[in-house]
Amino acid sequence: MLGNKRGELGIKQFLIILASAIILWIAVVLIFILPGQNRSFYTSGVPTCGDGSFYNTCSLDKPYYCSRGILVANPLACGCPDSLTKSGNSCTSKYQTNQSSMVFHYVLNGRNMSVNYTLYGGFADYLSTLPDSITYTDGQQPQKSDFVLMKLNNPIQQAFIEPLVKQIENLAPTDKVTQARIAISLVQNIPWGSSGKTVNFGAGAVNYSRYPYEVLYDNQGLCGEKSELLVFLLRDLGYGTALFYYPQENHETAGIKCPVQESVGGTGYCFIEASGPAILSDDSLVYVGGVTLSESPEVVLISDGISLPDNLPEYNDARTLESLSGRSWLDPISSAKLSQLEQKYGLGQAYKID
Repeated sequence: MLGNKRGELGIKQFLIILASAIILWIAVVLIFILPGQNRSFYTSGVPTCGDGSFYNTCSLDKPYYCSRGILVANPLACGCPDSLTKSGNSCTSKYQTNQSSMVFHYVLNGRNMSVNYTLYGGFADYLSTLPDSITYTDGQQPQKSDFVLMKLNNPIQQAFIEPLVKQIENLAPTDKVTQARIAISLVQNIPWGSSGKTVNFGAGAVNYSRYPYEVLYDNQGLCGEKSELLVFLLRDLGYGTALFYYPQENHETAGIKCPVQESVGGTGYCFIEASGPAILSDDSLVYVGGVTLSESPEVVLISDGISLPDNLPEYNDARTLESLSGRSWLDPISSAKLSQLEQKYGLGQAYKID
């Protein structure tokens, strides 16, 4: 009898240990593994706002404060960027004149959505007066990236576009991928259009290339201008970014850091067409006039940062769309699938080359 009781106790102890181990494993999954999908926002389980700021602390991006998951401007607590002046509880600039409100549209999982953003004609006018040339010394050779970064790194522009970036982060405070999707669709849905301006360059004149803020203010832009705006937003959201330039077609697109197997030519950056709504990583597009991008692009690295994860639906959707678009006839199932993709990403506009 004693042996049987000891045996029963041994089984009970084993079951208790087993149950404890299972409970511990579930706790580990809930606390560490699942949040790891968005681990940019959690440090030891501490919740943060959309830019990684801890609750009830100032963001690294002045004047923003993380209040219960939402980034709000709070100059009194957090101060102002060096390019703006603190006035009471506001950050101001002499260029904040000719104010207008703009609505920017985007598509997210088939839903048409929008954000409101205040713009200033005074600042757009100021940007249009900045020189388009760079002075080099010691025989240094000009690089395409120098001119791009000259526009992207303007410190006053950074302060003026920051409110839009924070709105995007507030729309998806725990999901960096959704933040990228919003930024991509928002820029793609800005109409394609030329400013009609030219600047003197050498013995002739070339088209004026707008700053990212000017694209927002004019609510239109050429491929290169919209690509640079998109790279600006993605860089501010924390992503590694690049620009792809296709010399033969004189076409520029944006790039975002992603798994190498999904990237353009093994660069580690995925293709994003900015001229109109398109699926991330789809570089098989046919442009107005039947033009396709067949050559390897020049890659201009803009910033290092986080990467898109593996197994995004966009990767497979892009391949599916390429397969369906290449058919001369679609059966009812394939036609329905094509319609679903068009609705999901708001497709349908023509893709243009500058």
